[in-house]
Amino acid sequence: MKKNKTEHYSDKEALEFHSSKKSGKIEIISSKPMTTKRDLALAYSPGVAAPVKAIAENPEFAYDYTTKGNLVAVISNGSAILGLGNLGAIASKPVMEGKAVLFKRFADIDAIDLEIDSFDPDEIVNSIKNFAVSFGGINLEDIAAPDCFVIEEKLKKILNIPVFHDDQHGTAIITCAALINAIDIAKKDIKKIKVVVNGAGASAMACTNLLINNGVLKKNITMLDRKGVIHKKRNNLNKWKSVYAIETRHRNLNDAIKGADVFLGLSSPNILKKEMVKKMAKKPIIFACANPDPEITPEEVEEVRSDAIIATGRSDYPNQVNNLIGFPYIFRGALDVRAKTINEEMKVAAVNAIAALARKRVPDEVVAVMGGERPKYGKEYIIPSTFDPRLISVIPVAVAKAAIKSGVARKKIENFEIYTEQLKQRLDPSVTIMQGINSQIKKTQKKVVFADGEDENTLKAAIAFKNSGLGIPVIIAKETKVKERLKEIGFSENFNIEIINSTIKEKRQKYVNFIFKKLHKEHGFLERDCDRMVRNDRVVWGACMVSCGDADAMVTGNTRRYAQSLEKINKVIDARPGEIMFGLNMVVNKGRTVFIGDTSVHEYPSSEQLSEIAISAARVVRLFGFNPKVAFLSHSTFGQPVTSRTKHIRDAVEILQDKKVDFQFDGDMQPDVALDEEYKELYPFSGIVGNANILIMPGQHSAAISYKIMKTLGGAKVIGPLLIGLGQAIEIAPLRSSTSDILNLASVAAYSAGVIDYTKKN
Repeated sequence: MKKNKTEHYSDKEALEFHSSKKSGKIEIISSKPMTTKRDLALAYSPGVAAPVKAIAENPEFAYDYTTKGNLVAVISNGSAILGLGNLGAIASKPVMEGKAVLFKRFADIDAIDLEIDSFDPDEIVNSIKNFAVSFGGINLEDIAAPDCFVIEEKLKKILNIPVFHDDQHGTAIITCAALINAIDIAKKDIKKIKVVVNGAGASAMACTNLLINNGVLKKNITMLDRKGVIHKKRNNLNKWKSVYAIETRHRNLNDAIKGADVFLGLSSPNILKKEMVKKMAKKPIIFACANPDPEITPEEVEEVRSDAIIATGRSDYPNQVNNLIGFPYIFRGALDVRAKTINEEMKVAAVNAIAALARKRVPDEVVAVMGGERPKYGKEYIIPSTFDPRLISVIPVAVAKAAIKSGVARKKIENFEIYTEQLKQRLDPSVTIMQGINSQIKKTQKKVVFADGEDENTLKAAIAFKNSGLGIPVIIAKETKVKERLKEIGFSENFNIEIINSTIKEKRQKYVNFIFKKLHKEHGFLERDCDRMVRNDRVVWGACMVSCGDADAMVTGNTRRYAQSLEKINKVIDARPGEIMFGLNMVVNKGRTVFIGDTSVHEYPSSEQLSEIAISAARVVRLFGFNPKVAFLSHSTFGQPVTSRTKHIRDAVEILQDKKVDFQFDGDMQPDVALDEEYKELYPFSGIVGNANILIMPGQHSAAISYKIMKTLGGAKVIGPLLIGLGQAIEIAPLRSSTSDILNLASVAAYSAGVIDYTKKN
């Protein structure tokens, strides 16, 4: 079992991440316009009276007129914070905010964290009971056993919305799905397998219950707690543990494991020994899910059993049992049918949906997102990846159907095909795109130069690039400066990262010779001029590294203006043959992705240049997995009004018509016409109206102004500008880019290097 690379961050980085800009990880924004007096009147007084009266007459209308139907409360008292123990309610807030963010990121569910400062189960129940009316569901988190059992049990009796303790049921659902597949791969009979469950906490009990509901016989399950086997003759078992007591002579794990088909560990590290694994049945199934250190490592198991199927709770091994595969999507399905509860039928449906998804052939677009070779159902792929984009269109559908069939749904879904498509659209395309790019470059391990290595954000990006396993970073900087920066951001000054600069004489002469050969005849540069450029300019040095094959790609910028960086790069590297050079920004807002060009190179492109930008943009957009639909933007729409500033745009459209390109395009048109489907009725002759995903701007000024306004005021996510058409894989970060911005550009550069290599070979 091959171990994957893990990501590491300094405590200082983590603290800065949580404190930068707005403190914490979540904020509340309005889903309706709040700009005019009329907007405010509709939102509050007097307009709000209408929904108030409607809800008073029928409380179910709260799902229609408020956020209730898409709102989950994430609740903890901090008594069992993910491996850290009982640190109190307020200490659990960063974790609960994180959980709220995961709900939004993976299932587009709005979630609010509520920390209850009490260890009295009745007081907690009463608190939740009194505010639960505001929510569509309750997610309990990090509450110690047995209080978590009491709280959930009582809440389920008094509330008519889903109550879900993820530590119990989320873990159980994912574990059970993985185990069903492991049993299938090992060709064992679920009615005959012997299961040892090491751990008797909330998650262990929930897993055991779900295994029984899926066909494992209760008499074949042995559960252990810290005192050993839970058996009928033990005294002082609480009411929850006594349910799992069996008649047996076994008293410890060493006894119970003999002949067992399955070991399910939800306990503590290093508890399962290699000698015990030897005693298990043929083709043993070992789920060592203690975190961060498992009950036994996969390497230890493989030393004594080559026939074992192994899963852990860790991301650095295959077969990770991760709640993230379940809870966002289970709640998504439950909320969409306005379920009164999450019952056993819905849990079983989720189990079967997850298990079935792992058995299906993984399509190409999912391989691109997940990375690595195509996962194939077998010993090292018994459960889908947390980044499998199919999860959101599979699990909620299964859960919703089960809720409707079992009678706990208030709302029926009439057309599940339409519902499935709606679910797919809830994913943030930029996350999926970058996940796919990152997965690809992890396989190729390109060497990427970070030219501004002394800049803090650039250095952080280089470190993240290395720690995330995306490739091999090289920073251009003075070593003493880097050591100072490393200490400032919380890393050891001896952090292992390659540093290079112009003091390396051999490299310097190599690059001087390269530039002199290129610039002497064309521009009359002398060798001393070239030496000065290489010696004094990190952008030139980095561009030479890429051009001379000492690196695959480069990211620069952030400390100087874009045009300055581009000017230096152009002295070293030419445009790709037959292509125009331009800037292209990927802009994502409210689930929609558009590409804007030219944002950074051509101040006022000609008709021919506009057409070339469109052709190259279409090529690039296809690499990102989109079907290109090009709109040439203007202040006019289809020639109305006609001005001297619109003719060259119409000419660009005609040029593309003559070239008979293989993508849709149209123009001139105003941006709202290109993006808003309401205009389709006015212009039925155009397939681009309302559908455009590539916006070709009439000039650099309008392109740059547009995307920066969208980013600053509209809250759009922006990746870029991507430098398209350069002969090497180099990206330029705008001034004062964040660490994440630079990291994304480095990933794109590494990805482009692979594409360019492929083009050369073919």
